[in-house]
Amino acid sequence: MHDADVLVVGSGHNALVAAAYLARAGYRVMVFERRPQPGGAVSTIEYLPGYRFDLGGSAHILIRLTPIVEELELHRYGLEYLELDPLFVAPFEDGETLFIYRDLERTAAHLETHQAGEGEAYFRFCQTWQPFAEAVCEAFLRPPTPWAISRAFAFRRGLPRWLWSLPRILKPFGQVLEEAFRSTKLKALMAWMAAQSGPPPSEPLSAPFVLWHPLYHKGGIARPRGGSGMLSTALQRCIVAHGGLVYTSTPVAKLLYHNGRVQGIALHNGDTYTARAVLCGTHLLELIDHLLPIPELQALRPLLRVGNGFGVMLRLALNAPVRYAATDSPEARIGLQLLCRSVDQIEQAYGAYRMGQPAQDPPLLAMTFSAIDDTLAPPGGEVLWLWAQYFPYALNCGSWETWAPQVEKCLLDQFERYAPETRKHIVGALFQHPVWLERELGLRHGNVMHLEMSIDQMFSLRPALGWSAYRTPVRGLYLTGASTHPGGGIMGASGRNAAYLLLEDLERGRL
Repeated sequence: MHDADVLVVGSGHNALVAAAYLARAGYRVMVFERRPQPGGAVSTIEYLPGYRFDLGGSAHILIRLTPIVEELELHRYGLEYLELDPLFVAPFEDGETLFIYRDLERTAAHLETHQAGEGEAYFRFCQTWQPFAEAVCEAFLRPPTPWAISRAFAFRRGLPRWLWSLPRILKPFGQVLEEAFRSTKLKALMAWMAAQSGPPPSEPLSAPFVLWHPLYHKGGIARPRGGSGMLSTALQRCIVAHGGLVYTSTPVAKLLYHNGRVQGIALHNGDTYTARAVLCGTHLLELIDHLLPIPELQALRPLLRVGNGFGVMLRLALNAPVRYAATDSPEARIGLQLLCRSVDQIEQAYGAYRMGQPAQDPPLLAMTFSAIDDTLAPPGGEVLWLWAQYFPYALNCGSWETWAPQVEKCLLDQFERYAPETRKHIVGALFQHPVWLERELGLRHGNVMHLEMSIDQMFSLRPALGWSAYRTPVRGLYLTGASTHPGGGIMGASGRNAAYLLLEDLERGRL
């Protein structure tokens, strides 16, 4: 008799999503997590008395384009989403501020008041590319088989339409923006948001990262009350409510493997558990290097590009709200605050990164979610989180131990160009550089997307050809998480897709 139907290794949000679907379907599920709380990079802690810090992803955008929250009825398990509107705020040093609202027409009207013709161009861009963005989203919600991709793109809206669009889809997203808009500031805003997936504006074949932009108006942006980790907490409660078990502070040492089949897991304390299937939600390299270092998996390693880091995060506890010099509107603290002067600033930061150097003039993404959630900071206080790109994991000179204070100072200097005298309100700080992200969250080389989000590692090529549909050539072993399709970000699609495939195999007796 097996201990469970499915053992889940790791409790990132994709693994929890998969486990929740399996438990709701009546299967016995056990989840094992090495850290004290579930959620992986989607977790929240009380870092200082009264101040709650997310440890990883904070803005919930992609999951809003999926049916996961409704299908799993996560509101029953304590998940309450707070809507952000405006979605984005871009203050500039010259005193101008651009707002992107959930309502497309309101946004276009606002942009039109700043530069004639740009509001109309923005509206036209979103209307033109929304069908393409919806097709990409549909492809994300299915295993990336040739049939599923064809159904999402070619057959959904008609093959001739997509063939006509193909030349633009294959361009760098910086070039797409250059052709669509005149405003340097609007291009900077949209380019900086597109660059959050990793590739810079000049990356070939990167246009889809900006052509996705219309879906921000469709799905919106939200925050779980109490912190990003409340999504993981609700998923854990859902699993337990349906008879599943979630173990924290319980690291898995290895997978049990015999006669070409994964049969279960062994913990560091020596305990073993068996199951009909094992679903691995860890970083793929953790599986290859430690959990199951067999030749079939080792052959995959040279095909995976993890990259050399990505960005850094400075999380600050303040005793007063942020005040921007460009605007005193209370709306400025609600949306994601995009502090980027131009597309060139992103490219220059990426150039320093390519040379193994920390960016000296990095664009920032600031978040002050205490503006809408009073559980994150004490009365009168504020949480301010500054994400910056690009910063290499392996530096060409020195180490992160020596560079950390300089980079932290650089981020504060950059932010005070927009919000002067922020420093005097700091009561606590957490600096998350690439080595910290690897050590604490298991993100190899500090890449929050696990693997590079470039076209050669997307869709049917993520993580590699023949490994993209969550099943593996190793019997009894399944994959989920950011290492698999559709990649990083708080979406849960990988977990949902993997669960449906695993349910199909369980029900048809394929195991």
